[in-house]
Amino acid sequence: LKFIFGPCALPALDLVDQRSVTRVVSPSGRTAYQVLGSSGKLYTCYSSCHFCTCPAFDFTVLQKNESLLCKHILAVYLSQAMGACQELTVSEEQLTNILLAEDEEEG
Repeated sequence: LKFIFGPCALPALDLVDQRSVTRVVSPSGRTAYQVLGSSGKLYTCYSSCHFCTCPAFDFTVLQKNESLLCKHILAVYLSQAMGACQELTVSEEQLTNILLAEDEEEG
């Protein structure tokens, strides 16, 4: 994994081991993932469009184009593959609030 994904492989595996990945599902089937980062901050990831709200994704993936993903997205993919995601069912309104909370922090 480290050969393919580089330096984020081991931290991503640590997040999986700590069960830090939660799949958030609404009744309509919309999903997002929340990953509790090593700093204690909660990041929202979207595997369907390969995006994370963390600063590392913004800097190394979007701005510098140095990596394909951050440790949080890799942790989501690994958790999916290993069946290690926690599940959380929320209402449509709760999921909307989760998604809007990220916009408010950035804006």
